[in-house]
Amino acid sequence: MQRFLLLSTALLALSSAKPLLSRRYVVKETHPVPSEFSRTGNAPGDHLMRLQIGVKQGQFDVLEKHLWEISDPDHARYGQHLSLDEINGLVKPTDETAELVREWLHEHVAPEHVESSPAGDFLSFTIPISQIEEMLQTNYSVYQHEDGSKIPTTAFIRTVPQAKTYMTVPGKLEHPQAQESYSGKPTVDKVCDTGAVTPLCLRTLYGTVDYKPKVPGRNQVGLANYLGELNNRSDAAIYLKNYRPEAISGAYTFKQVSIANGSLQQTPDTPAQLAAGTGVEGALDVETILGISWPTPLLAWSTGGSPPFVPDVDNPVVENEPYLTWVNYVLHQPFVPQVISNSYEDNEQTVPYSYAQAVCSQFAQLSARGVSILFGSGDGGVGGVQPGGSCKSNVDGRTQFTPLFPSSCPYVTSIGATVGFNPEVAAYDPRNKFSTGGGFSNYFPQPKWQASAVKGYLHKIGDEFQGLYNRSGRAYPDLAVYGVNYTVIWNGTLRRVDGTSAATPTAAGIFALLNDALIARGKPTLGFLNPWLYKKGKAAFVDVTSGSAIGCNTTGFVATEGWDPVTGFGTPRFDRLLKAAGL
Repeated sequence: MQRFLLLSTALLALSSAKPLLSRRYVVKETHPVPSEFSRTGNAPGDHLMRLQIGVKQGQFDVLEKHLWEISDPDHARYGQHLSLDEINGLVKPTDETAELVREWLHEHVAPEHVESSPAGDFLSFTIPISQIEEMLQTNYSVYQHEDGSKIPTTAFIRTVPQAKTYMTVPGKLEHPQAQESYSGKPTVDKVCDTGAVTPLCLRTLYGTVDYKPKVPGRNQVGLANYLGELNNRSDAAIYLKNYRPEAISGAYTFKQVSIANGSLQQTPDTPAQLAAGTGVEGALDVETILGISWPTPLLAWSTGGSPPFVPDVDNPVVENEPYLTWVNYVLHQPFVPQVISNSYEDNEQTVPYSYAQAVCSQFAQLSARGVSILFGSGDGGVGGVQPGGSCKSNVDGRTQFTPLFPSSCPYVTSIGATVGFNPEVAAYDPRNKFSTGGGFSNYFPQPKWQASAVKGYLHKIGDEFQGLYNRSGRAYPDLAVYGVNYTVIWNGTLRRVDGTSAATPTAAGIFALLNDALIARGKPTLGFLNPWLYKKGKAAFVDVTSGSAIGCNTTGFVATEGWDPVTGFGTPRFDRLLKAAGL
């Protein structure tokens, strides 16, 4: 089994120990090559890579203590979110550490080519692979995935959008029956169709249909795009015209920001993009959020740089790890939307441990600023990021349930999916094998705020699946939202989409409205949701007790009374959320 130095586009962690004159290098961590990858040769020396060096943060333990206190609804400091300056002061490396790292780095890279985060905990630069190999005293190789894609790498992160399963809906677009045509409030029985789920259905089901945002502008919601995903305004306009006409202006006014040359394309998709389904995820995210939370302003980021690609020595490109690139950019901004939807996941075992730790610690900083970070729990049940996903360990080849990252990070909120209205059931679609994801991390220990809930579930299932998962790991998802047969306009046509990436933007829209109500009453926003959710917020959810996270030729974890690693605490109801938030 090949092993390699973990110093790619992700992270180089340096301690504050004084360097020897001989510059002796030590392998910090090894990571096995996944079975679906094979080495094809040396990486081209003139291919450009962007490296991000993570410098040891000064007081992360203190930052984490602050985060737990300000997120605990029973603590005197609850809701007292930290400022950007306060966070930078806590994570700033010691002067000795910063000087040692810069002394070494400037031997290889001109100082003017090195970018620093405000706190100095991350240094970024772009140089050719040949120079990286000299600097790190190592070699890069090109690896080919079994799907034919190639990457020059020492890491095998393959970020996957959780909405790759979609179907064309036959027939023409139809305007849904207007709410005003009902003699009373719309009901789920009248406006919800399991074959084509619309914003009116979701707003009725979760009880936001009569809520009118009071402080749009002071309150915002965000979504993150990676992998060249697109948020097409004309598609969003068609969607809103048909499914929420009063919100159509939102299609033209939501803000878009490019990070690391991320695409903001508004021209028609190319044949290659159409064949790949590029923009299905982006359409689902933007249309769903606007359909739920309008007129709350929406900010959409598009982060560039991620595999797969085929290197060309005549046309070198820059590669970035998307999560770290995105979160480091967002952390620099003076204002960040209070809820952010992410519909992407990786198999945790394909993410180097040091990289996952670095990204997760950056999420902790964002959470401490009062931001609720949401990630879909995956579409492959207990078996990985996609239906029929891997159920093999990269380390020893044994059968295992495959946890996902970033859902496994303890500083984010993971969103599962349901199907059906009465009763609500853990989502499974036999047409495409979509199954809502859930599991236990192999990287991150179980946080205290969920220990009691998880213990209760593990007692119920006993020894079932023993040895297939880590009983002491961070468990997910934390809650669930409907996730099957969402109506989406993509390339001007009506589609139906499944996925936890349908559930996640819906959840973001709901919590954005809850934040609106809090701000209007002079209260702080929810921020990091989980400590509140597991202690008090759980009362606002309808328990889902049927279905399972099917995968790995098993039923997977089953939904039960109370919290479970399939649907979390269940699905939200807005009136109960208001009460649980003290409104």
